[in-house]
Amino acid sequence: MVRTHRCGELRSLHVGGQVRLVGWVHARRDHGGLFFLDLRDRSGLVQLVVDGQEHPELVHLSALHCESVLEISGKVRLRPEQTNNEKLETGEVEVAVEEAIVHNVADALPFSLEDEQAKRVNEEIKLTYRYLDLRRENCYRRLLRRHRVAATIRDYLNQKDFLEIELPTLFKTTPEGAREFLVPCRINPGQFYALAQSPQQYKQMLMVAGIERYYSLARCFRDEDLRADRQPEFTQVDLEMSFIEREDIYELIEGLLARVWNDVLGKKLATPFPRMSFREAMNRYGSDKPDTRSTMELADVSEIFRNSTFGVFAAAVAGGGVVKIFNGRGLANITQGELRGLEEGARSVGAKGLAYLKVENGQWKSPILKFFSEEERQELDRNISPKEGDILFFSAGPWEKSCKILGRVRLDCLELLRSRGTLQLPWDQFNLLWVVDFPLLTYDEEQGRHVATHHPFTAPIPGDIPLLEKDPMAVRGQHYDIVMNGVELGGGSIRIHSPELQRKIFENLLKISPEITESRFGYMLRAFRYGAPPHGGIALGLDRLVAMLCGTTSIRDVIAFPKTQKGMDLMVQSPSSATEQQLKELAISLRKNS
Repeated sequence: MVRTHRCGELRSLHVGGQVRLVGWVHARRDHGGLFFLDLRDRSGLVQLVVDGQEHPELVHLSALHCESVLEISGKVRLRPEQTNNEKLETGEVEVAVEEAIVHNVADALPFSLEDEQAKRVNEEIKLTYRYLDLRRENCYRRLLRRHRVAATIRDYLNQKDFLEIELPTLFKTTPEGAREFLVPCRINPGQFYALAQSPQQYKQMLMVAGIERYYSLARCFRDEDLRADRQPEFTQVDLEMSFIEREDIYELIEGLLARVWNDVLGKKLATPFPRMSFREAMNRYGSDKPDTRSTMELADVSEIFRNSTFGVFAAAVAGGGVVKIFNGRGLANITQGELRGLEEGARSVGAKGLAYLKVENGQWKSPILKFFSEEERQELDRNISPKEGDILFFSAGPWEKSCKILGRVRLDCLELLRSRGTLQLPWDQFNLLWVVDFPLLTYDEEQGRHVATHHPFTAPIPGDIPLLEKDPMAVRGQHYDIVMNGVELGGGSIRIHSPELQRKIFENLLKISPEITESRFGYMLRAFRYGAPPHGGIALGLDRLVAMLCGTTSIRDVIAFPKTQKGMDLMVQSPSSATEQQLKELAISLRKNS
């Protein structure tokens, strides 16, 4: 290496030594004949001192723009008394420069790389110059943390006798899942690969192949509308094991995450994690990925209103539905704008409106209060105990829909309380739990058929298999999600390994025709006839995990070169147009919009 030391390594023990350093000019300060440069590499920065009188050949360094690339040699010395910089690990020393080589003179920067100033820079500008943005300390620290998380995961799984195996990226199209990226195949005109949404089917084939324990840090691709926790390409910690039950997965993943917390954050993670059924999670939090850091929960008041004169509530209960309630403690002084925001959120998950009741100046106030009997008011007071300043939100209708509506209201209320400073939900309070016993199937009204809640390869709980014919909606799947602070870190299941049961799920319950079943999954059903072991696995979202460990809500912050919400890489300007020759080779013609 050209360098003898890294910039951030120098300490008082190096005083008197000759060093050669390389890096970027981080800052410069001219004090007349004496000027100072801060030189930075990824280890940190150190102060350089250039004496223009002693070394006139180096005076030109004082005109260098920040981020110019510099190589210097000189002697380490203690800083003069009272000039130490306690904020820097190298703050006791400086390097008196004797020789210098300018490897690259930087232009004036399009934005400041100081973290506080960069926060105010338009996101599109930072993504256009992403290579500059990544030089910021915060960005580098996030990538470093991602590296350490990945290294810890690999080390842990290697110790558990897993094999890391790369699986194909080019797969076949499977329209049952999320929207895919299609890739035209030049040597087979008119046919397409699909970029793998996940390695699900390949890793099951590895189990049939007798590998027994597989993992990979798999690249996955989905052509979905983007948001803070979505990117068109992302990374999963993907693993699969043979001859296991759900408890084996729980124990493995709890140990894995405990190791990550210990090695990366230096914190202990309490294990085992709590378990919560899907139904309990929905009943209490209105979400299958509950944020349990707050004790504010939903309640069921169906019995109070079973015989109510308020027709909306009574009809919901009579029709087999529920009346759910959520107490937004301390939010009775909500503004009209904030209330409209809550209503919009509720409508986005199916609500027609949002009924509420406030407690102000010792009185209950609500547009629907006139429909409540005195007995219903007393029962509400006894069961919910609203206090001065509270606001109660109601939802009446089918159970799952009502839970989801108030689950959305709950999250929005928690955010309002947090923005007001009256609720503390620190990012580094890590509440992890398993959500289990999901329904195997859900009913899609638009398609008029059952669809898999997780994916069609999830095995039913053995005791529920007889219900597949009688009451398929009552069948629970061996599906499990690992949830932290309201975010699904990952999910998996014990898989079906019986060809007869798998075909039954495809054709009888999901109503996939035998022809399509054979076209899409025929190879899997054949493989299961040649000795498929019981197996199961899980996939953790590496990007989400690292983002949460860094205290950020956007996975873009922990991806080196992310896409915008429109799927653009602004740095390289992709996606881009193909040439006529390329389209001709792929047998593709573009239709112009009229």
